[in-house]
Amino acid sequence: MDQRGDLKKASDYSELVGREICEALARTDDQQVETLLDMIEDAGSIFVGGAGRSGLMMKAFAMRLMHIGFSSYVVGETTTPAIMADDLLIAGSGSGRTRLTLALVEAAAARGARTAVITGHEDSPLAKTADHCLHLQAPVTFTNGERPTRQPPGTLFEQCLLAQCDAMILMLMHRRGTTEEYIRRRHTKFE
Repeated sequence: MDQRGDLKKASDYSELVGREICEALARTDDQQVETLLDMIEDAGSIFVGGAGRSGLMMKAFAMRLMHIGFSSYVVGETTTPAIMADDLLIAGSGSGRTRLTLALVEAAAARGARTAVITGHEDSPLAKTADHCLHLQAPVTFTNGERPTRQPPGTLFEQCLLAQCDAMILMLMHRRGTTEEYIRRRHTKFE
């Protein structure tokens, strides 16, 4: 059988990816998003973490948080300071079972910091350990033969993670009255 099915040209693939992301994000709980935004605004500094491609999406989020005026850091970078009690760790994990990411949440909590996780599995160990869970409706593992994506495993979650984080940046910009000019001033000048 042809693995491409009804996909014939490049635009068909692009439309499939876009449609899957939109359908998944449309099911995101607005209150979970608002709670995470409140936690971000209340934090002294924001730390982000994750492994693999989820970690890369979280790095992009940290960069945008910095652009709009937050003190943000990526866990594991050489210039990342210690997390403190008034800080927030936001971890991204599709499965919610990544041991390294779970260890980050536990370490941040042990230092008195608040913790949040963005995951595709709200019943996962990571989601149960964090103070707050933002559940993206893009699971990494499937049950009952259900497979809501035609993309490789984990891909839809990672795409949704980046898109949801970018949407939260827009929401924070609106809340704070952040302008594009402000962002331009904070953007790197070494390019």
